[in-house]
Amino acid sequence: MRSTSAATALAVLFGSAALSVVAAAPASAATAVVKAPGGMVANGQRVFLGDRQAGTVLAANHSGTVLASVSGVSGVSDLALSDDGATLYAAAPGTHEIVALDAATLDVKARYPVATDTGPVHVAYAGGKVWFSYGDQWDGDLGSVDPANVDAPVALAQFPKEGTSVGMWGQALLDTDPLRPGLLAAGETGLSTGSMAVLDVSDGTAKLTAWHNGDYSLNHGIGDIDLVAGNDQVLVNGTDRDAYADGRFTKAGAYPAGHRADIGRSGLVAQSTGSKVAVYRPNATQPVRTYSTAAADLAWAPDSSRIFALVPNSTGGYSLKALTSPNLNVPTLKVNAPSTATRNKKLTVTGKISATVPLPEGIQLSVTRTDLDSPNGKALPAVKVKADGTYSFTNTPPAGGKVKYTVKYAGDATHAPVSASDTVEVSRAATKLSLNNNGKLYGYGADVKFTAHLGTTYKNRTVEIWANPYGSDKPNKLIKTGKVNSSGNLSAVVDMKRDTTVTAVFKGDARYKPKTVKVTAYAKAKVSTTVAKHYKKAKIGSTTYYWFHKNTDPLLTTTMNYYAGRQQRFDLQVYHQGKWYDAGSEYFSLGTNGKSAVTLEAPGQAGIKARMRSAYINGSSGDNVNSTTYGTWKYLYFSN
Repeated sequence: MRSTSAATALAVLFGSAALSVVAAAPASAATAVVKAPGGMVANGQRVFLGDRQAGTVLAANHSGTVLASVSGVSGVSDLALSDDGATLYAAAPGTHEIVALDAATLDVKARYPVATDTGPVHVAYAGGKVWFSYGDQWDGDLGSVDPANVDAPVALAQFPKEGTSVGMWGQALLDTDPLRPGLLAAGETGLSTGSMAVLDVSDGTAKLTAWHNGDYSLNHGIGDIDLVAGNDQVLVNGTDRDAYADGRFTKAGAYPAGHRADIGRSGLVAQSTGSKVAVYRPNATQPVRTYSTAAADLAWAPDSSRIFALVPNSTGGYSLKALTSPNLNVPTLKVNAPSTATRNKKLTVTGKISATVPLPEGIQLSVTRTDLDSPNGKALPAVKVKADGTYSFTNTPPAGGKVKYTVKYAGDATHAPVSASDTVEVSRAATKLSLNNNGKLYGYGADVKFTAHLGTTYKNRTVEIWANPYGSDKPNKLIKTGKVNSSGNLSAVVDMKRDTTVTAVFKGDARYKPKTVKVTAYAKAKVSTTVAKHYKKAKIGSTTYYWFHKNTDPLLTTTMNYYAGRQQRFDLQVYHQGKWYDAGSEYFSLGTNGKSAVTLEAPGQAGIKARMRSAYINGSSGDNVNSTTYGTWKYLYFSN
């Protein structure tokens, strides 16, 4: 059983009449997707979808996986299945024909041209014929296809005029009831006046059972119409139930406001309303089940085991989704535990279970406690629910940390299983954790042993030691993990080539809190300088000098551990009257090989003493990954 709304049934007139079939399932399990809904119907094995924009019909299994497709059904606007489910009929207004497809393969069985340029639009199968609507908003009518009539299978102007005053307006929506196979419901879509009819087509000829002329007494426009399973009623727009008898319609009740619906053979009503799909038992005002999803179209599986819904997707189209167990009400279960508690002291958990379908009396809920000692959960005694749906239980948590209490209801014949949980932060004692070498300065590349000391704990004696060198190019790295020794110590060696933050981590256990401590140790840069273009090395007093002729420019090459953007500072001093005086400092960039060569201009005068050094200055040399480091002085003497 299905019905199609006016909004999704407008035909797109384009494409070719040629049909091609891809019957094999794709290599990957693709979910059925359509760009613009053009009808949906299901038999016992498959769901069929029309895509009016693409001009295709898809076949999917009941899980929503595409099995086959056929293209060239131009502007497909609606689908219908024969009573035996073997033949699928598609309305193709783009080429003005009804296309009959083999439901098992999607092979074309027949094409029935319709001699009108305003249809076919909506289709339904009843009384051994395919019924279709056509026309414009002012002049609509009903046609039929008789697959058994080889000579003249298509007939137009089949809507009975007698007793309807003006006949049917617009391209009528059509619907059938598998439990009453000779009936056909029709609802006008042209003028929003709400004209509708129930027709008896059991002998192949449409006869009026009931008629409403659209005087606004029942509804103000029809966007969806369904025959109510096994009852003399129609459901309009997924909301209003209108009974028919003695040729007339009267109000018979309503469901909470909706947009569209489909009715299963069980009598359950699947209603789409905004961002949800609600399932109602006949004449009920509270839903059996609610699904949090919008739906452009709905169709029940023939056995009422699931609802097929076309739900909006992220690409602007619609995906097929199966909504399972629609007959089971989902209870609301709440669990309220205290936010904090003391380990080894009793606490109380409360809660409530409720449902829109009454629960059996005296139900019990299972309870599981999950904590650090029982990470897979420990079953606690079941708790009985009071008459008002409330419950409570007490427990003494043996472990600290996050303790989760999970409460479950196993479900019953009319209710789905449900579970809920709440978490308590249970107290734990503090332990001591220390780490040495904080603030110490080391030479470049020194291997330094860092030792973590762990105090009293319950079961966990494992400590992690992490090293995080300064600089964005070096990640924080786990360098040691293991159990502390009998003295509570665990050591790891760090190669100190940069300033480094070292972290010790104890992750806690059931009785002691996690603990983390950090220290920062510092590493000097690697700095050295070589001298070139001197003609000898000799001492002046106790100091060794590089000797240059007064007109020779010394070449001073600095080598330093490289870091992107790093510069070395070149310091120069001159000796005069027994003291060294600053002659200037300048920064020079390092090459990627860590070298920086500087030529010092010769003084042109003999008897000059000078000295230079290279230095890395934290923050001023372009980075901060090492601590400030000064190279050794190089002594220069200029002679004749």
